[in-house]
Amino acid sequence: MAKFALFFNYKPETWDAMVKKPGDRTAAVRDLASSVGGSLESLYYMLGDRDGMVVMDVPDVSSAAALSLAVSSSGAFSHVETRQLIDPDDMPSTLEMAARARDSYRTPGT
Repeated sequence: MAKFALFFNYKPETWDAMVKKPGDRTAAVRDLASSVGGSLESLYYMLGDRDGMVVMDVPDVSSAAALSLAVSSSGAFSHVETRQLIDPDDMPSTLEMAARARDSYRTPGT
């Protein structure tokens, strides 16, 4: 499973609907992740330039893209941004790969 963070902003009319009929969105987000064989790790609302974020485990990048597209196409959001997360345990091997790649990389003009 791959881990992704999805950052979002609701549209004003979405906030309006939620204020008029408050409810816990966690089950809906959990069902969404499950629809592609994934699972919800967490859902948080935030202060600042984003309204909230979701952390989820999904089978692959295509599954994450499908979820992002499904959410974006719902019309309830003004911004959806999906980022793949890298586990700290994976970073040493990633850095080793970067070192090998850098050794073979030629900068522009060289």
